[in-house]
Amino acid sequence: MIGEAQMHKNITNVKGFSCWGAHIGIKSKRRDLAMIYSEVPATAAAVFTRNVIVAEPVKLTRQHVANGKAQAIIINSGNANACTGKQGWDGAVAMAEAAAKALDLPVEDVLIASTGIIGETFPTAKVTAGIEKNVLKLSKKSIASTLAANAILTTDTFAKEGFTSFKIGKHAVNMAGIAKGSGMIHPNMGTMLAFIVSDIAISASLLDEMLKEITEDTFNMITVDGDTSTNDMVAVLCNGLSGNSEITDKENEAYKKFRSELQKMCLHLAKLIVSDGEGSTKFVEYKVVNAPTQEDARRIVRTVSDSSLVKTAIFGRDPNWGRIIAAAGRAGVPFDPDKLDLYIGTSSDVKILEHGQPTDYSRTSVKKKMRAAFIRILIDLNQGEAEATGWGSDFSYEYVRINAEYTT
Repeated sequence: MIGEAQMHKNITNVKGFSCWGAHIGIKSKRRDLAMIYSEVPATAAAVFTRNVIVAEPVKLTRQHVANGKAQAIIINSGNANACTGKQGWDGAVAMAEAAAKALDLPVEDVLIASTGIIGETFPTAKVTAGIEKNVLKLSKKSIASTLAANAILTTDTFAKEGFTSFKIGKHAVNMAGIAKGSGMIHPNMGTMLAFIVSDIAISASLLDEMLKEITEDTFNMITVDGDTSTNDMVAVLCNGLSGNSEITDKENEAYKKFRSELQKMCLHLAKLIVSDGEGSTKFVEYKVVNAPTQEDARRIVRTVSDSSLVKTAIFGRDPNWGRIIAAAGRAGVPFDPDKLDLYIGTSSDVKILEHGQPTDYSRTSVKKKMRAAFIRILIDLNQGEAEATGWGSDFSYEYVRINAEYTT
């Protein structure tokens, strides 16, 4: 399972993978270059931001991952390489070429990502020199993965890692991931990055389809501030070194097992991102049940969780439930308000509305529950069987301070 018992394990415990994280001078002090490398070519899949404004590394990695294979991922932080024009594109190409040359790989087998300030000239020379120097430090030691996880951070307050192991037949399979994200989080596949590796063998087409499906229920169901980044990317590499027979059939039990484990990993990393939301004081779970369709449920969850008025009420411990149902009503989903039930709580929920009418709930008891670090909001439409869950944070004074001073 992905939990405390596994926290000492990471990417370096996945067969055939090594990594490193270094400081190359993009940032003044913190590490700012991460590398993940597979000793053999791996099946690859990735999802990207749907923002019309797209960073140069996203453009390049879209091209490189199209053939369904890759062997290395190189990430810099401190500079998003977005809105940088030809200079930025040339820098992205140089970044991939430097890694390909140093690792003796075809350039198309290198995926790249960047995170940081948008619109700043890309420091190509620093990045390429840093790659050439630090390729020699790629390591299987556990600390190497943690250094890589730290090297992709921006305003994050902690590194985000996960590891799990499971059986596919008689073969032990390992999977690990790192992620970053704290602000500009409202993925639509912001700055949100995640990189997951496994030693399982699976076809590229199935991995691509699986990742897209899982992203909809994990990374695409989180929000901190409602901003979709120019750089969002989730990439997965599977190098097959566990020895299992390649998974090529969706009805195969091995497919179902791996899909379940990958979903758990993505959800684990997504929740870590929300828990580190800029200036956040609370982790909020939003759930819509008994909706006409799953897409209807998702749209309501995303609209309510993204409401600034809902987030500020949660920060202020104010049970202003009118903001919640008003947000649900503008989600673009037709439903009968007179059938809606609303609950607010923690481990035990308080029923606020029943069939659209306020109950005799105690406002004081709800305010007490809203002091907790974890809060749950449940909307029961009573108009179908579909459901969806999402996760978000609150809006605090500290969030405003962080983003008011971001570039200075």
